[in-house]
Amino acid sequence: MEEFVAYLVKNMVNVPDAVDIRSMEGESGLLIEIRVAPEDVGKIVGRKGNVIRSLRTLAMTIGARIGRRIHLEIVQ
Repeated sequence: MEEFVAYLVKNMVNVPDAVDIRSMEGESGLLIEIRVAPEDVGKIVGRKGNVIRSLRTLAMTIGARIGRRIHLEIVQ
């Protein structure tokens, strides 16, 4: 799952080398943290949060197929 999120995020930003994806297993499921360059945060969030909302929906849908809860967070 980490690789899939990294692939999506790296193709959306201007500085793909600065993308860092980390995952942690928590009590409520898998938490995936997304770190990007400061100038790329707006691209990941999108207007009114539409892009991050879509990424979260996609991750939750994939998680439902594999039987896990997946949460995405942008960390600055």
